[in-house]
Amino acid sequence: MRRSSCAMGPTAQSACPWSTAAFRLEGLQVVLAKDGHHVILEKIEERNLVELVVNEEVVFHCNINDLEFGGDGDLDPLCAAARIAVLNAY
Repeated sequence: MRRSSCAMGPTAQSACPWSTAAFRLEGLQVVLAKDGHHVILEKIEERNLVELVVNEEVVFHCNINDLEFGGDGDLDPLCAAARIAVLNAY
């Protein structure tokens, strides 16, 4: 199983900033898991930022608020772009 890290910052709109961020990442995690990746979530202090790290290199980043909330990620264009970035990193 391939390992990828997903660094996520708190969201500005929530009283529990990291719990809301985790829900926004569900689709991304599902999309990457379908390709056999094990995603490790890590907290960072940068607000609204998502970074995908493979082999200690940031291969994708976006604003967490641009990801679809929940779901399987299949229809989210950012999840598709993230998937391609991670696949290209290997």
